Amino acid sequence: MKEQNPIILFDGVCNLCNGTVDFLLKRGRKRQFRFAPIQSEAAQLLFRKFQIPAETDSVILIKSNKVYFESDAAIEIAGMLPFPWKMAVIFRIIPKKMRDNIYCRIAKNRYRWFGKRDICRITAPSEKESFIL
Repeated sequence: MKEQNPIILFDGVCNLCNGTVDFLLKRGRKRQFRFAPIQSEAAQLLFRKFQIPAETDSVILIKSNKVYFESDAAIEIAGMLPFPWKMAVIFRIIPKKMRDNIYCRIAKNRYRWFGKRDICRITAPSEKESFIL
């Protein structure tokens, strides 16, 4: 794993989260992101290293040794994508509390709205270099 690659920790059984990972794999520049399901041992090591509370129910971005949660993580990730996706950074104008409330409502209902897998994502051979497990 290259130190400069941002790491995205995601819920490996959530269909919305896995769809987002697929989206990022297709649109990220030269495999810029590294991914780990929060259920993995690698993610748990990162939780301890960065003192992330175990009950965190959010996408987590670790970039340059800084940890981003909830809407901040989503906007920061979007900002690293090519045009037009990077335009999502405009959502920073919305107050953080309001953005996080919307994010948390989606996160709370993600299994009901988008479904849930029985097991964590299994990476395809072509994706292996993008995952830390």
